[in-house]
Amino acid sequence: MLLEPLRVVVAKPGLDGHDRGAKVIARALRDVGVEVIYTGLHQTPAQIVATAVQEDADGIGLSVLSGAHMTLFTEVVELLRQADASDITVFGGGIIPEADIPPLLERGVAALFTPGTSTQQVVEWVTTKMRPQRGARVTGATVG
Repeated sequence: MLLEPLRVVVAKPGLDGHDRGAKVIARALRDVGVEVIYTGLHQTPAQIVATAVQEDADGIGLSVLSGAHMTLFTEVVELLRQADASDITVFGGGIIPEADIPPLLERGVAALFTPGTSTQQVVEWVTTKMRPQRGARVTGATVG
């Protein structure tokens, strides 16, 4: 019985064109064995959710530096609910004011990473906190 690796969609929603941080996180996750699907720049929440559902993702990592995090993160969480895919964990990072963190967590974002967070902290959170929420997918298991 083998556990499949975690699958995470890393996305840049909205008009934010700065993707260096998202690419750094994507690479750090990939380097520890997480399967990463990077959507590229300028994705709509609907495109991100569709990708996550199609790819059978365990999580979505959003990166927003434009200040639109309240709208974009909330819309991704709501679209996941509408798609009956609330088991996909949403986490995010970027320029997020301290005052915006509690409302985003209340709306269903599982974790937020602000400037100064190390890649190791993000990797550790993803690899230890996501699997228990979603449940491990198993390959090669037989029932009987």
